[in-house]
Amino acid sequence: MFSRVLVANRGEIALRVIRTCRRLGIETVAVYSEADRGAVYLRLADHRYCIGPPEVARSYLKIESIIAAAEVADVEAIHPGYGFLAENARFADVCRSCQIAFVGPPVEALSLLGDKVKAKALAKKAGVPVVPGSDGPVADDKAALELAHKIGYPVLIKAAAGGGGRGMRAVHNDASLVTALAAARAEAQIAFGASAVYIEKLIERAHHVEIQILADAHGNVIYLGERDCTVQRRHQKLIEETPSPVLTPKLREAMGRAAVRLVKEAGYVNAGTVEFLVDKDLNFYFIEVNSRIQVEHPVTEMATGLDIVEEQLRIASGEPLRYRQKDVNPTGHVIECRINAEDPDAGFAPRPGRIVTFFPPAGDGIRIDTHVHSGYEVPPQYDSLVAKLIVRGADRMDAIRRMRGALDEFILDGIPSTIPFHRRVLDHPAFLKGEHYTKFVDEELME
Repeated sequence: MFSRVLVANRGEIALRVIRTCRRLGIETVAVYSEADRGAVYLRLADHRYCIGPPEVARSYLKIESIIAAAEVADVEAIHPGYGFLAENARFADVCRSCQIAFVGPPVEALSLLGDKVKAKALAKKAGVPVVPGSDGPVADDKAALELAHKIGYPVLIKAAAGGGGRGMRAVHNDASLVTALAAARAEAQIAFGASAVYIEKLIERAHHVEIQILADAHGNVIYLGERDCTVQRRHQKLIEETPSPVLTPKLREAMGRAAVRLVKEAGYVNAGTVEFLVDKDLNFYFIEVNSRIQVEHPVTEMATGLDIVEEQLRIASGEPLRYRQKDVNPTGHVIECRINAEDPDAGFAPRPGRIVTFFPPAGDGIRIDTHVHSGYEVPPQYDSLVAKLIVRGADRMDAIRRMRGALDEFILDGIPSTIPFHRRVLDHPAFLKGEHYTKFVDEELME
């Protein structure tokens, strides 16, 4: 196991990684921008280095500064968390060239799975169902129109590189396809430095279900069950749960085995998530791989009792997996609500500012992952996530009732938050029946 690890991230995920490292007796090195100077979680790190001004391009995305801090601190490994450089193949390659372990997949797997077109081709090779669509980036508008006619509207335009909903457009007819293509290409170029887009059939009223996997460098791969991430807005996840309300035991096993085949084909190592869409007839289709730890990983941890960050560190240090598939037995029902500094009634617009009072809920079956506190100033430069509220119940209705109570207890004064929105979701008949879908928030709840 490593003796010293640098955490190349901020906020709640930095605190999350630091806590596991401390439990394992690993020294931690925290890096921070000037906007995060004085953050409480920095006190828990053994060493701290400022890496630049608030702008992410000059701090958390600046590879040279992070590597310099790692070399000065003489670390053995870097944990990238999620976001920022977590799926950046160049960063992983620089770590490797500097003989610093990257707590994530190999450079080759990152490069392969980071390109959605290549990932889709790999899925086909592994015998994993994929959404009908283009085999690669569409060459021009004419080719896009021909493909749309072939597979039928509605279709979805997606950026070949990157994710998070950027460069993504739903299209229902010829008239809007060309305009949407131009907009998607421009957005993809700005977000990912690559304008290539491809087209898929839009699966309507689908559930978004992801499979958490762990893979070591010795050829062992297991899946830790699923997370249903269907409650989302503009492709940004808001609520996650396990088990999914729509999966049968047979379908769960089929999706888990498909995820394992895919990551083995990619030569994947470490933690990752294989994402699928499940249609109304319970057919599932591969959409992408998130080659990092997910924001919603506590859902799986609460259900399985495993510490995914610990497993990441053990795998990155060369250890074989300590578990086999038969050892994974998720129990109960777990739900996570992302508490964001956003105003749902203003289109989920970010609302940074000073938190006057922060008093999170507590009690049996409740977990809170957060880095904020009363008096904390939410900076405008970064993601609006301020806390993740996770509850575990005996079954789905028990978990929903526990989450309602936890949200009622949650005091967050000074800025708008998504707490009232989550209450509305949990009371909605479609969610209660498991009949919600990926456009549920946009098409029904916000209306």
